[in-house]
Amino acid sequence: MSSLLLGVDIGTASSKGVLVHADGTVVATATRTHEVSMPRPGWVEHDAQAVWWADFAAISKELTATVREPLAAVGVSGLGPCLLPVDSEDRPLRPAILYGVDTRARVEIEKLTQALGKETILDRCGSVLTSQAVGPKLAWLRTNEPETWAVTRRFLMASSFVVRRLTGSYVLDHHSASQCTPMYDPVEHRWIGDWTELVAPGLELPELCWPSDVVGEVHGSAADETGIPAGTPVVAGTIDAWAEATSVGVMAPGDVMLMYGTTMFLVEVLDRPRRSPDLWGTVGTFPGTHNFAAGMATSGAITEWIRKLTKEASFDPLVAQAQQSPPGSHGLLMLPYFAGERTPLFDPDARGILAGLTLRHNQGDIYRAALEATAYGVRHNLQAMRDAGGQDRRLVAVGGGTRGRLWTQIVSDVLDAPQQLPRQTIGACLGDALLAAIGIGAIERGDSPEATQWNPISATTEPHPESAAVYKRFYTLYRELYPSTKKIAHALAREQSLHHMADVATTEPQTPHRTTGC
Repeated sequence: MSSLLLGVDIGTASSKGVLVHADGTVVATATRTHEVSMPRPGWVEHDAQAVWWADFAAISKELTATVREPLAAVGVSGLGPCLLPVDSEDRPLRPAILYGVDTRARVEIEKLTQALGKETILDRCGSVLTSQAVGPKLAWLRTNEPETWAVTRRFLMASSFVVRRLTGSYVLDHHSASQCTPMYDPVEHRWIGDWTELVAPGLELPELCWPSDVVGEVHGSAADETGIPAGTPVVAGTIDAWAEATSVGVMAPGDVMLMYGTTMFLVEVLDRPRRSPDLWGTVGTFPGTHNFAAGMATSGAITEWIRKLTKEASFDPLVAQAQQSPPGSHGLLMLPYFAGERTPLFDPDARGILAGLTLRHNQGDIYRAALEATAYGVRHNLQAMRDAGGQDRRLVAVGGGTRGRLWTQIVSDVLDAPQQLPRQTIGACLGDALLAAIGIGAIERGDSPEATQWNPISATTEPHPESAAVYKRFYTLYRELYPSTKKIAHALAREQSLHHMADVATTEPQTPHRTTGC
């Protein structure tokens, strides 16, 4: 009787799980949706118990109840890098502060940059300090919530929180640690003692391991909650994008994964460690590997905003109307900075702009302009990667946004480059199961490439030359629009902050940090 691998990914807007055989055959899948909490401008949070653990437990129970085959190992990934402070009993002390979309730690970013030096941080850690980094979030917690900090003993991310609950092991994978700038050295693969003590004095740091390392076994109480048999091996896991990149074979220098989701995320495999002040330099999923990473603050989040604004029950009518709109959306140009922007701008006060509106435009034009805006953002990030030594020889598109093909076609047209599409759109959970299989030796990384690519390429989106020519003109305008409107956008961001403060002062007190769903 063959054994199964369980993979579960905790995402920004949903969690997904899969049961799979060691040859990559999918047996069953499960999904749970949830929402983030945004209690203040620039704050984006998850309730670790009500979202992360509840989703994991529910998905695991659903999947394990469907089969009688033994479970060989478990892998888990999650959105990240995040900060969840816990006490000595591992109880969450507040909702988790999410990755770069949460921009609250601006003051701490400035102070730490001044104290340590921007170039020194970049040279030693591979990235400058931005809202993506965990270090400033820890410093923010210490400064702004001293009562919470006083009882904080450890910090966890989505994957390490679930692993801790399953096994009792306090670990963090090297990739996730490499996004804890300025606390981790990506060349020596260790915590930087003096900088860690400066950022988070007295904090107990997790043991470092690689995502496919077995770090423990499911204990009895976790087995009762999840349906996973006690004694099942668990690997360390990692951040979702890297798990998914592994599952689709993005492993050779020049390979780039484009993740179409709530945010757009890019991971490029490098030939060696490289540095750029406009990107995140990280270690990869396996020893000896290195990446550039880039991320837009919004992409699918904008299309969801438009869907709700237009009161459409699904995306289908909007997509159909957008397909009737020509490249360039009848002369519309959008900046997709609806929640500020991450790479390569690192500007939390950037704002969304829709330029060129006339009375002739309809919602299909606006929806297409949003898709085009994310495509221009991808091109901007790929250019930053090339400028820093990246090669982008092969583009692999993943995520729910690849369904229907309109979005991927627009991106290929804007880039004037093909994108390869894998067979499955399951997501990072398939990579989690693959990492678990590698961890227990069911698959050897030295085997044929097919053995470690459970999600092979099934289609290619080729660019249309006529559309590419149009988008070349629009991309030039796109790059001009941000610097031309930056001063106004920043002034509006200040006004929005002032209005929020006034609203808070005149409304009834509300329970802070509440998640809106799970």
